[in-house]
Amino acid sequence: MFLRATNRCKDGKDHRYYSVVENRRGRGGKHVQKTVLYLGEINDTQKAAWTKTIDAIDEREHRQVALFPEDRDVPEGVDVGVQVRLK
Repeated sequence: MFLRATNRCKDGKDHRYYSVVENRRGRGGKHVQKTVLYLGEINDTQKAAWTKTIDAIDEREHRQVALFPEDRDVPEGVDVGVQVRLK
């Protein structure tokens, strides 16, 4: 996730609007950017706070875990595998 700034000249004044944007993988492996939250005009203090918040969220790493029944070993090529009791 990141902050996207959009500039607009309105009534002879420059305005900067911000959105929180997320990169996602769409169909066929195509990457798509999705607007998660529109913030509008924010000041420098608010921008710094939003950047810090987004960095804190991005630090959490999401990993996909492969599940295997308890009677089978986790294969060698699997990075993260868990054996599960299916009863």
